Amino acid sequence: MTHFVVSALYHFVNLPDYKDLQPKFYEFLTRHGIHGTLLLAKEGINGTVAGTAEAITALHEFLRSDPRLANLITKESTADEMPFHRTKVRLKKEIVTMGVEDIDPRHIVGSYVKPQDWNDLIADPDVIVVDTRNDYEVGIGTFQRALNPDTKTFREFPAYVDQKLNDHKGKKVAMFCTGGIRCEKSTAYLKQQGFDEVYHLEGGILKYLEEIPQEESLWEGECFVFDSRVSVKHNLEQGSYDQCYACRMPITKAEMQDLRYQQGVSCPHCYDSHDDSQKRRHLERERQVTLARKKGVSHIGGDVADVIKMRRADKKLRKEQQREIDAKS
Repeated sequence: MTHFVVSALYHFVNLPDYKDLQPKFYEFLTRHGIHGTLLLAKEGINGTVAGTAEAITALHEFLRSDPRLANLITKESTADEMPFHRTKVRLKKEIVTMGVEDIDPRHIVGSYVKPQDWNDLIADPDVIVVDTRNDYEVGIGTFQRALNPDTKTFREFPAYVDQKLNDHKGKKVAMFCTGGIRCEKSTAYLKQQGFDEVYHLEGGILKYLEEIPQEESLWEGECFVFDSRVSVKHNLEQGSYDQCYACRMPITKAEMQDLRYQQGVSCPHCYDSHDDSQKRRHLERERQVTLARKKGVSHIGGDVADVIKMRRADKKLRKEQQREIDAKS
């Protein structure tokens, strides 16, 4: 069986020519059969991609051949199946979107804590432990004692700090995220707001789960990842969650037995939030995916004819929905 290497990577560095890098990077990814997404911005590079071990090694060497990316941070895990269907290199304003200007982790950032030292830090009752991820990620796993900001997106994190953490400026604050990149900005933001002792888990949860034995771990649950594996456990083994492809929420096997679950259409989390026309669109999309699989082709980003069919069906359903609205008005 072919195993794929999944590489999460990032680096904050000044890339004024990032738009010029897009076609070069895309050509390299496609030529080496690498799928996933790279984000490029003036402030650096971020992304998660997957390919054969040889392809990922070649990618790292290619990226680091640019002196500005020589210190690129990467974290590798494996997957039995290709976890991405598309290859994308996207241009962004930020490589991790906080929406706050003048936050530069190259100049100010929290203190890095190795996974081997993390338990001692967060076991201290005087340390404020903060999970910087979004609510659906926190919902399937987090560290003991960690505060949940209850954010839907990372853009909401500064408001959480202003409303909930400002009273703790005199205390140590320990922060963590999936692979480390969100903490680069979140700790930089706290330092900018006047917090003196700010720490974050080096390499993120993924590095911790890889290096810390389960019997010594203070992690509870599984870690959400942004690919088809959905979640990983200790030793970065694939987790037990699936995903609702209507709302993208991680779901358990029990939730998949719920009457409100229909593959690709709805789940207990989103059943009441989608109207009938949306559910019809989701159902048609799932039908096209199933047809593509039977033909042995990749539906998403793969077989052009199938994608066109899906878009036409989606457009048709939107027109039907508009006619229903017009008829009622």
